[in-house]
Amino acid sequence: MKNKYSDLIEQTFYWPQEEFYVEEDQLMWHDINLMDVIKQYGTPLKVTYLPKISENIQKAKRMFNVAMAKVDYKAEYNYCYCTKSSHFSFILDEALKNDIHIETSSAFDINIIEELAEQGKLTKKNYVVCNGYKRDQYLDNIARLINNGWTNVIPVMDNKREVTELSDRLNEKTSIGVRIASEEEPKFEFYTSRLGIGYKDIVPFYENHIANNDKVELKMLHFFINTGINDTAYYWNELLKCVNVYISLKKICPTLDSLNIGGGFPIKNSLNFDYDYAYMAEEIIAQVKRTCEQAGIQEPHIFTEFGSYTVGESGAAFYNIIGAKQQNDREKWYMIDSSFMTTLPDSWSINKKFVMLAINRWSDPYERVLLGGLTCDSDDYYNSEQHSNAIFLPRLTKEEPLFVGFFNTGAYQESVGGYGGIQHCLLPAPKHVVVDRDEDGEVRTKLFAKEQSYKSMMKILGY
Repeated sequence: MKNKYSDLIEQTFYWPQEEFYVEEDQLMWHDINLMDVIKQYGTPLKVTYLPKISENIQKAKRMFNVAMAKVDYKAEYNYCYCTKSSHFSFILDEALKNDIHIETSSAFDINIIEELAEQGKLTKKNYVVCNGYKRDQYLDNIARLINNGWTNVIPVMDNKREVTELSDRLNEKTSIGVRIASEEEPKFEFYTSRLGIGYKDIVPFYENHIANNDKVELKMLHFFINTGINDTAYYWNELLKCVNVYISLKKICPTLDSLNIGGGFPIKNSLNFDYDYAYMAEEIIAQVKRTCEQAGIQEPHIFTEFGSYTVGESGAAFYNIIGAKQQNDREKWYMIDSSFMTTLPDSWSINKKFVMLAINRWSDPYERVLLGGLTCDSDDYYNSEQHSNAIFLPRLTKEEPLFVGFFNTGAYQESVGGYGGIQHCLLPAPKHVVVDRDEDGEVRTKLFAKEQSYKSMMKILGY
């Protein structure tokens, strides 16, 4: 009878996978023995595996450059990292090793840009694409960069007033972008994105607010799809509409030369995940090339803004199952030593699923369970996986503790969860360990942050 946890995984998925395999009854992740890490640092534990960041960046750059070569695309590809996905210094340090550019979304991002430049990790040759609704402080900081000689800063206009308010702060002429307010998916709660300027208003906006402004010139047209780059009729329709707006603008605006296709590649949320990245890159480039050729317009430089794709698959969270509660004849709860609401807030707020696997005891029998967090909130639970409306884990015993891992958690969870602040029920933020490899390929771990102390919470609360 095949009732071991390892049997379940092997029967359900193609196994082993690129980053996962089992050795001596324990899960290995990127050739890292996770039980060794857990024994050294304990749980709950957040881990960032830095080499995965560079791997994904290089993969995307290679795919887009190959796609351009296939259709003789006569323009450049620029990879931007969206800092809002994770602002940690070790993330930016790793990403910037790969000759990329930066996308910002708020005022303090600019302070990070200046700090990175002071450390020699970012130069004025890098593009800095500034998105988001721009309040005074954000406009002041953007203008400071530009007035200090950052000629590749591209503020993307989110609304009509921003052109005038930015121009009033500039000493020199600068390039800007305009964001299109894309139409949302039919199932969304409203029809048009609150960000950007409507399709029909783009050309009049250029003619009335930009064309005769001696402080700005239009370089970039930007569009963003909230659901990311996916092989759906909705995505291809929005892309085509955007390219047609680009063509209309290009005919009256010679300085326009760049198209920013915001909305990133998806990342693995299940071991059944199947996505043809190379096909999508090739189809995007081919459609842009073909549409521009038909209109007699030179194809634009392509900018992408990848946040979750850049950093998401570098992250993981590990928990200890500290107890079980049989609440009725069908519902058995495994309690983790932390909270989903505080450490994986997307699982609670938008019902996002992550890759979830047992770390140890793969030879043990499994059972169907629900996972509960430590807060007193009824919403603090995890009850299904992306591929199945259920969770299965090895049975809990008194002889050996059980550990569980959630993978590809590296994007947004710390910022959405309020890293370093006050968490629900005053549960402490877990330890955070950064994993890298030295020149010989040997794994190196470093404790970035200790578990949050009661003293830091008391200070924040004013005690």
